[in-house]
Amino acid sequence: MKTIYLHEKVGDFAENKDIARDIRVEDIYPTLDRGEEVILDFIDISGATQSFIHALLSDVIRKYGIEVLDGIAFKNCDETVKKIIIIVTEYMQESV
Repeated sequence: MKTIYLHEKVGDFAENKDIARDIRVEDIYPTLDRGEEVILDFIDISGATQSFIHALLSDVIRKYGIEVLDGIAFKNCDETVKKIIIIVTEYMQESV
């Protein structure tokens, strides 16, 4: 299991798609490839854009299938971030 503390990488607000891509490539893919669970910890993050969450998760879902979400936990998300994650994951379910 690997916990990724997003605040350390993005600061107070998660909006940079390039950083999301880097997290996906450098942290999420290798962890999933080892068969381990990923915990995305949003502690101290005040919000996130839909484009950030999309850049973080969409290619993960394309690569591993929607079932990959069983191995990804979202921790310390506020209600707005939870809604964005739901929007992105539901969209990806329709397009996969």
